Amino acid sequence: MAQPLKQRRRKDYPYFLSYRTRWSDNDQYSHINNGIYYLYFDSVVNTYLMEKCGLDPATSPLIGLVVSSFCEFFAPLSFPQVLDLGLRVNKLGTSSVTYEVGVFAQGQGAPAAVGGYTHVFVERAERKSAPIAPETREGLTKLLGPAAKL
Repeated sequence: MAQPLKQRRRKDYPYFLSYRTRWSDNDQYSHINNGIYYLYFDSVVNTYLMEKCGLDPATSPLIGLVVSSFCEFFAPLSFPQVLDLGLRVNKLGTSSVTYEVGVFAQGQGAPAAVGGYTHVFVERAERKSAPIAPETREGLTKLLGPAAKL
């Protein structure tokens, strides 16, 4: 049986990005609005793809399109907290990858939220599915979780 997302810990994520929340992230209830979490997911995934996988969103011949997404919330966060965004890969296919992001308050061991999405890589111009480039695959392989599927 898979580990429940709420039981994830920092050790479950091989890559982290520190992220400072903004005033505009808060909603009328003074906590981070649920839609903002998807911006955090994009930030950590695309930072990793650019830094470790050789992708440039503006010029790479392949781009990742989001085909599904999810998020589970466990504890509120709010501005001016600093967050640690943990990233792992749960499934790596021929042309797709499923990411998981743990959102941690800085210094905390348990996530406040866990979510993620699936990218399908496509040719930039034609938008046809294409195999993940070798350099990108190499970088993504470093993020595979213990129960990940290839």
